[in-house]
Amino acid sequence: MPPRARIIIADDHTLVAEACKKLLEGDYDVVAVVRDGRALVHSASQLQPNVVVIDINMPLLNGLDAGQQIKKASPAVQLVFLTMSEEPELVKEAFRCGASAYVVKTGAAAELVTAVQEVLSGHTYLSPSLARESAASPTRPGFGIDSDVPLTERQREVLQLLAEGRSMKEVGAILKLTTRTVAFHKYRIMKAVHARNNAELVRYAIKKHILPA
Repeated sequence: MPPRARIIIADDHTLVAEACKKLLEGDYDVVAVVRDGRALVHSASQLQPNVVVIDINMPLLNGLDAGQQIKKASPAVQLVFLTMSEEPELVKEAFRCGASAYVVKTGAAAELVTAVQEVLSGHTYLSPSLARESAASPTRPGFGIDSDVPLTERQREVLQLLAEGRSMKEVGAILKLTTRTVAFHKYRIMKAVHARNNAELVRYAIKKHILPA
């Protein structure tokens, strides 16, 4: 009998995460349930899952960036994004980040089970409510979030934490950087995105799905 697939669930809403776990643990090994993107990246590197179920809007590191980092480190991991958003551009970004499936939380619970089955069989999956939207077709031209975004991976991490209202000292502690280095990243970010103040940084982060609206 083949070994059961290993799954990590990442969602900052406890009820959703536990519901997903209960839905999947009968057929798969749910090896971890995490509440933020940074914990997800760490757990994925340690536990080597076959599938990661990810909410896009998570604290510390959003699901898109977390998923992209996981795919870079372990290309064989299948990413299943589970989210409230039906925005076509966000669907396309998810697949550009290496997603194998995009499931809308407002759909039937069976959709998540089907999505996991499909990605483990080497297929992609898109919620039926989105499948009719030609603009949201799951194409994978490669990794990378929105080629127009002139920010590095580290800059995106710094931007999300700052946009969440954390001080530069707090950001440094989370990312293991000096406060001076964080300040330098902030300066480079503001220059790159033409932001004049913190409010404009937050608006940019929301526009680019780095921070939930």
